[in-house]
Amino acid sequence: MGRREKLLARIRNNPKGVRFEDLTKLLEWYGFELKRVKGSHHAYTRGCHNLIVPKRKPHLHSYVVKDALKILDELLEDEEDG
Repeated sequence: MGRREKLLARIRNNPKGVRFEDLTKLLEWYGFELKRVKGSHHAYTRGCHNLIVPKRKPHLHSYVVKDALKILDELLEDEEDG
């Protein structure tokens, strides 16, 4: 299991304790690009998937993390199928 998989597993196990830096690192590993920053809101995109990640310390809101995991699951499922 590589670093990418370990980080994904850690985020899945505790979506309430995820730091902004960890989630953005994971998104970038899976091909998301930072399109714009407006205030504390960072907009990431990959294809038709868009995700706004508000920078918050010490941890992100769990709904942001769950949305990101949902998008990543869709992408991983598409990669397995195609």
